[in-house]
Amino acid sequence: MIKKAVIPAAGYGTRSLPITKVIPKEMFPICGKPAIHYVVEEAVASGIEEILIIISRTKNLIMDYFDHSLELEAFLERVNKTHLLKKTEVPNVSIQYVRQSHAKGLGDAISLAKSFTGEDPFAVLLPDDIFLGTPALSELIEVYNKSRANVIAVKEVAEQHLKDYGVIKGKQTSEGIYEISDLVEKPASNPPSNLAVTGRYIFTKNIYEKLNKLNPGKGGEIQLTDAIKDILTEERCLARISSGERFDIGKEEEYIKLIQAIYRT
Repeated sequence: MIKKAVIPAAGYGTRSLPITKVIPKEMFPICGKPAIHYVVEEAVASGIEEILIIISRTKNLIMDYFDHSLELEAFLERVNKTHLLKKTEVPNVSIQYVRQSHAKGLGDAISLAKSFTGEDPFAVLLPDDIFLGTPALSELIEVYNKSRANVIAVKEVAEQHLKDYGVIKGKQTSEGIYEISDLVEKPASNPPSNLAVTGRYIFTKNIYEKLNKLNPGKGGEIQLTDAIKDILTEERCLARISSGERFDIGKEEEYIKLIQAIYRT
């Protein structure tokens, strides 16, 4: 059973500068709640019981948000506004934190979760990606429970946008499920398919061995894509097309569309 999840939230948020100089992108407001709240809700709705959030020293707002604000709660009770206490509630799940001291990439951030996940398979949710509809993670867990394989969420993406994503090469094994044979990061031309990786993963413990053996790549970062490519030589890795609608909050136009979509529902 997949009961542990990792949320890497230590990046600089360079796509959303200048506001991310002072506000983490994970805290961008979406209809009164920060983006990471929706990601944690998805994890909880998918059966996750423990979450590790990877942060940097500039991301203490995330810790503050998921903590109880005793002063605020006492104030609301004192001024007879207890009806607002419900608005201060956060998802009921165990959350721990660890700091990534140096910005060495997504792969390095995930490697910091080894002592948290131990021998267990675990989920990874990237907080840039918000899904509406069926929780994307729950669909991956369903695939994992049947296959005991690594699983990655994908979406069909128009060809002109594939250069911005990791793109899988694979063979369809059943409706919406593919056996991955290769993964190409941001293909400049000739993408292997129209199926782009979309920020939800399930890994076995063996991903850590692959991450620890990697040399830093572009920008001195440890790339998760390289570890996945390595693990393909030894283990099955499946892709599941997510049925929900996905929004990348690092793109301003999608951030606005997400807010509009939530207001419509």
